[in-house]
Amino acid sequence: MTTPDWRPRLIALDIDGTIARMGENEIAPAVRSAITRAVGHGAHVVLSTGRSLTGTRTVVESLGLRNTTVLCSNGAIWWDTTTKTVVKHSTFDTRAAMDRLVGLLPGAVYGAELTGVGNLVHGRFPDGDLWGHLREVDLEEFVAEPTPRLVCRWLGHTPEEMALALVDVELPGAHWTIDHTLAWLTAGPAGVTKGAELEALRVRLGVSADDTLAIGDGSNDVEMLRWAALGVAMGQAPAVVQESADAVTGTIFEDGAADVLDRFFPA
Repeated sequence: MTTPDWRPRLIALDIDGTIARMGENEIAPAVRSAITRAVGHGAHVVLSTGRSLTGTRTVVESLGLRNTTVLCSNGAIWWDTTTKTVVKHSTFDTRAAMDRLVGLLPGAVYGAELTGVGNLVHGRFPDGDLWGHLREVDLEEFVAEPTPRLVCRWLGHTPEEMALALVDVELPGAHWTIDHTLAWLTAGPAGVTKGAELEALRVRLGVSADDTLAIGDGSNDVEMLRWAALGVAMGQAPAVVQESADAVTGTIFEDGAADVLDRFFPA
């Protein structure tokens, strides 16, 4: 439980749908100012995102974050914002997962992250879906090397249809979630989630578990919201995400993340 004078020392922020609109890099002025004030008060502000490193760096530079760690690919990639180097890199073998997905999701397209570069792709994604260099390959080459992040988009289908097609399905060696806005699956190494990786980072930083705040909006944020002493879901988050949080703020269109940070770091 937080107290009236409580102020978080470790703040985990999702990007898409939380501090930026989905797939965009622009941060609203109110959100940007609130993050800057939190950093100025000595809080560890950690971007914790499902984006690849390639898709995250622009946001990091835009916010001017230094002396912190960014968790990309749902925590599979840790990136030091000062040295601009990868300090942790977790991967998994996608062969068994792809064996199941290709049969269950006919016509789907797939991307495997090449950290800091782009993606191998099997099938063609719509323009703008993935960041960085894309190299289209056959299935055998696609599964030949481990990756920190496997994504799948089932074109022409809804998230609900994707979830139904994959009900009770396990992807060997992987932890996976489905986006609530697109028929888009993201898989990473088993045991690697935003919550688990934030806990490891918290211990490394020496921050008390009682001094943590997380804000997010997606299914991949559930573990993160449960991890935090105060987990806050965005107003547009689906019910299952809001139910995992301690509180709900305004939507991304209402600068909901700024409203939360303003409570603890007022102008």
